[in-house]
Amino acid sequence: MSLLSDQPPALPARDHLLTRRALLGAVALSALGTTAGEAAAPAMPNPGKQPTRIAMLVYPGFTLLDLVGPHTVFTGMMHTDIQLVWKSKSPVESDTGITIQSTATFDECPDDLDILFAPGGSLPTVELMDDAHVTDFLARKGERARWVTSVCTGSLLLGAAGLLKGYRATSHWVVRDVLAEMGARPVEARVVEDRNRITAGGVTAGIDFGLRLAAKLRGEEYAKALQLAYEYDPEPPFAAGSPRKAGEQVTRFVRDFYASYTTQARAAAQRAQIRLARETVK
Repeated sequence: MSLLSDQPPALPARDHLLTRRALLGAVALSALGTTAGEAAAPAMPNPGKQPTRIAMLVYPGFTLLDLVGPHTVFTGMMHTDIQLVWKSKSPVESDTGITIQSTATFDECPDDLDILFAPGGSLPTVELMDDAHVTDFLARKGERARWVTSVCTGSLLLGAAGLLKGYRATSHWVVRDVLAEMGARPVEARVVEDRNRITAGGVTAGIDFGLRLAAKLRGEEYAKALQLAYEYDPEPPFAAGSPRKAGEQVTRFVRDFYASYTTQARAAAQRAQIRLARETVK
């Protein structure tokens, strides 16, 4: 069974209340209300309401961790309808070689989304910046989505779709300044929120992003319970998770490694800006 499959075959399809991750969240939430003097337990999602509709883009070569972190948190929010969307309902191979099964095509994706999400990647992401099928899909859904979001270089796709013009946003640090080519205002931060746009930095920032959004949709105490249930308490072995911490030598090495990618991303962003300007004139 795929890592991100919805349920074992014997369980009702898309019943996220029964997933292991959601169960961990429920246990943590129950514990919040059992100790005298503690804040009241956060409200559980009301099954009588419409589920939170989430569309998460997948595509060949996307960065798996960009997707898995937020997906885990979204599943733990419970009472969600999560679709992994691509051009076709077909297996999609991630950057690690792990294959994810898309669950809906672009045409099948609901119009009124609560969350539209784009993960990042390397060259495959840059290629999609020139793919009208993808950018048109993001633009259409993003116009109506309650939240328009991304992790890592997924923000390049949002920018190419015209969804970040005039917004503060972030991305993986090696291409963060490229966002300015598409009218965004790059910000050095792990998670950036500007109105209904939430963008996150590189790869591992996806969990931080997911918890931030969970707090908005389910309340801060609920998000705290999820964080505890997932034991998200990072203690990295090295202080090297940002250019500022990593130092000049390590930063130069990584920047040089991605130099060609950064150049191609900038060129794609410039092409996107020209295209968006033409569309505005029309």
